[in-house]
Amino acid sequence: MAKVGVIGSAVVGQTLAQGFRKHGYDVRIGSRTPAKLSEFSSKSGIAAGTFEDVAKWADVVVLSVKGPIAGDAIKAAGEANLHGKIVIDTTNPIADAPPVDGVIQFFTGPNSSLMETLQKTFPSIRFVKAFSSVGAPRMVNPQFASGKPTMFYCGNDAGAKATVAKILDQFGWEGLDLGTATAARAIEPLAQLWCIPGFRENKWTHAFKVLWS
Repeated sequence: MAKVGVIGSAVVGQTLAQGFRKHGYDVRIGSRTPAKLSEFSSKSGIAAGTFEDVAKWADVVVLSVKGPIAGDAIKAAGEANLHGKIVIDTTNPIADAPPVDGVIQFFTGPNSSLMETLQKTFPSIRFVKAFSSVGAPRMVNPQFASGKPTMFYCGNDAGAKATVAKILDQFGWEGLDLGTATAARAIEPLAQLWCIPGFRENKWTHAFKVLWS
């Protein structure tokens, strides 16, 4: 059984941690202040620890913090503790500024991405972008009348992506490999697109699906 450590204790982190536990993984969740997760741990059976503790213990890590602090979270976890490990990057480069006509603002430009920055800053880690283009309630085994939705993913390491592809299948998604980390320039902005119906019409239950002819 693979050991999965989740770095980040907000709704995305808790949702994915419970999803991995549901699918038979040994899971721990990390927080800067693990004590605040005592109620969650009691209800879910998922032990909490510091970012560093979780990173040391895990075989696969999920990064689920706010985009502006993603690099700091990796540093707190310790690059040495994540050396050679798969880190599923769910983050988006969302700025603190409010949305404009429903469009959330990013602190990256069109020819850059948060994941590329993370990969360049921490080259020993095998980052794979995934779970960044849908809301937390639909991340684990979403049910749609039209069938499985599509989850876009990318990364530089083929083996890491193969592992993530299996996880996406377990979690009820059709994974679509879009190539290297450069593709995060296109994947991350899908969060902006996904949020527009939510902010404009309070519709948050959708997901993307690619149709092939």
